[in-house]
Amino acid sequence: MKALVLSGGSGTRLRPFTYSMPKQLIPVANTPVLVHVLRNIIDLGVTEIGVVVGDRAAEIEAVVGDGSRFGTRVTYLRQDAPRGLAHTVAIARDFLGDDDFVMYLGDIMLPDGIADAAAEFTARRPAAQVLVHKVADPRAFGVVELGPDGEVLCLVEKPQEPRSDLALCGVYFFTSAVHEAVASIAPGPRGELEITDAVQWLVSAGAPVRAHHYAGYWKDTGRVEDVLDCNRYLLDAVRGSVAGHVDEGSELVGPVVVEEGARIVRSRITGPVVVGSGSVVQDSHLGPYISVGRDCLVAGSRLEDSIALDGASVTGIRSLRHSLIGRSASVGPTGDGADHVRLVVGDHTRVEVAS
Repeated sequence: MKALVLSGGSGTRLRPFTYSMPKQLIPVANTPVLVHVLRNIIDLGVTEIGVVVGDRAAEIEAVVGDGSRFGTRVTYLRQDAPRGLAHTVAIARDFLGDDDFVMYLGDIMLPDGIADAAAEFTARRPAAQVLVHKVADPRAFGVVELGPDGEVLCLVEKPQEPRSDLALCGVYFFTSAVHEAVASIAPGPRGELEITDAVQWLVSAGAPVRAHHYAGYWKDTGRVEDVLDCNRYLLDAVRGSVAGHVDEGSELVGPVVVEEGARIVRSRITGPVVVGSGSVVQDSHLGPYISVGRDCLVAGSRLEDSIALDGASVTGIRSLRHSLIGRSASVGPTGDGADHVRLVVGDHTRVEVAS
C-alpha cells in the first residue's frame, strides 16, 4: 500500500498564521500536524508516501525532507492550484501506479490512529473505503448514507437536509479502481474534481464501497479553537520528563516536559505542559495545557490553555488564556500588566495589551 497526503490547501480560516506558514505545519503539542499525519501512515507499514503540495512546497519540504528520518520515502507532487481532491489522485497517477493506497488530508488530527481501518480495508478490499464519524450537525461536511450491511449508498457534499449523521473524516482507502472513476467525473459546482463524486461514481457503477466507523478523537485543524482543542487532547497523554534546567525556586506539578536546553526559573508549572528546547520561563506560572515552542521567552506572565510557537515571547501578562502566539511574535503590556487576555497573534508581530 502507498499513501497520498494532501498538503496544498491555503488555510484561510487559520489566518493570520497561514499568511506565513502552511496550515499543515501548525504545531500541536510542539509537533506539526503534518508530522502527526505521517506517523499515523507509517504505523501502517507504508514506506512510499506522495505529498501533494502547492505554492508553499518549500516550507513543507524543509520539515519533511525526503522522509528518511521517518523511515519512509517521500515523493512531492505539485498541484498548480486547488482543483479538488480527486484532481490530486489524477496528478499522482504515475506515482500510485496500480497499488492500493490511503489518501489522507494533511490538516486533520486522528491521534488514535487508523490501523483498524487499514486492517478492515485489507481484509475486505472494496474498491473504496471511507472513514466516517458521527457529528451533531452534518451540514458542514461530506455526508455518507449507508445500507444495512455497512455498504455506502450515497455521498453528498454539505447537504442542507442530511439523511445521515455520518461525516467523512478525510481519510480514504482505494484500490486502482478509483482511477477510472476520477477520469469519468466532471468538475462540480465549485469548479473542482470532488472525491465524493468519484466515490459516488464507483457506487453507481456497482463497485463495492464501504465505510469504517471511526470512534476515536477527530478534529479538522482549520480553526484556532480546533488547534487548541487538539493541543489539550494530545497533552493529556504526555508523560513528564526533565532534560533541561529547573532551579530550586521553581515547582513542577503533574506531567511537565522540559526539553534539553530549556530553563525554568522561579516559576510554577502545572501540567500537562511542554516547554521546548532553548526556551526560558522566568517568574511565571504556566498551565495547564500549554505548549511552548523552541527558543521562546515567558517572563512575569501567567499562561493557560495556549500555544506559543518557536521564538515567541510573552512578558508582563497577568493572565493569557485560550491563545495562539505565532513564531517570533511578541506580546507585552502597555501598563502594569494585562489580565484575562485571549489573543491570536501572527508570526513576527508585536502586540501590546492594555492593563
